[in-house]
This record gives sequence, structure tokens and C-alpha cells, in this order.
Amino acid sequence: MLSFIVVFVTLAFDQISKYLISAKIELNSTLPIVKGIFGLSLVHNRGAAFGIFKNQLYLFIITSIVAIVLIYFALKDNRNNKRYVVSLSLILAGALGNLIDRIRFGFVIDFLNFYIWPVFNVADSAITVGAVLLGWAILRQK
Repeated sequence: MLSFIVVFVTLAFDQISKYLISAKIELNSTLPIVKGIFGLSLVHNRGAAFGIFKNQLYLFIITSIVAIVLIYFALKDNRNNKRYVVSLSLILAGALGNLIDRIRFGFVIDFLNFYIWPVFNVADSAITVGAVLLGWAILRQK
């Protein structure tokens, strides 16, 4: 149940935020929020992290599906470990969020712009936070 809640809330937040940004901001433009530090920028990312491997849509779709299946089985095997459940659920939600974009549009919608870092989205954040939490859970294992 915890896994379902984490995935549902994270995925909903990801998809709703992408919809709202796409409706309010023009492609490749930025709405400054904190001058010189943070803004909202609508970018269509046709690559992976940091825009690498551009235009490899089918590779990303297949890789995402494989990752989702592996995470699903890892969740089944670790359903009694809350640290694993939360971390894997965040990674799963992020993978699903970006997969939905790739299937629907052929690209991922990115919009969080800290100016010193490539533009990213809620799904990317969920994957990163989930990976850090998973690493922490593994290191804390007895």
C-alpha cells in the first residue's frame, strides 16, 4: 500500500506539473522565480540525463520498461523494508513519469531550472532522491 501511495502521488505531481508548465510557458522560454538562481523553463528533452544520447527514443522506452519491471520485482521482494519500498517507489514513479512523456510526445518535458544545472523535472528529482535513499538503505543494512 505504501508503494502505491508513493508512486501515485509522485506520478500525479509529475504529470500535473508538466501539464501546467506546458500550458503556461512557451517552449524554450524562462519565467524567473528567484533572480539569478531559479526559474521555470519549458524544455523538450529528447535525450537522457543532461541531454545525452539525443533522439534515441526507442532505446529509452525499452530501458525504462526493463527498469520498471526490475523495480516491480525488487519491490515485491522487499515489501517489508520501508526504506527500500519508499526509495524504489520514488525511482519507479520517476521512470513511469518520463516513460509516459516519451510515449505520448517523443520527448520528456523538463522545467525546473537552477541555471547552474541542466533543466529537469519532478520525475528526475524522484529518481535522484530515490537513488540516494536506496544507497542509504543499502549502507544501513545490517
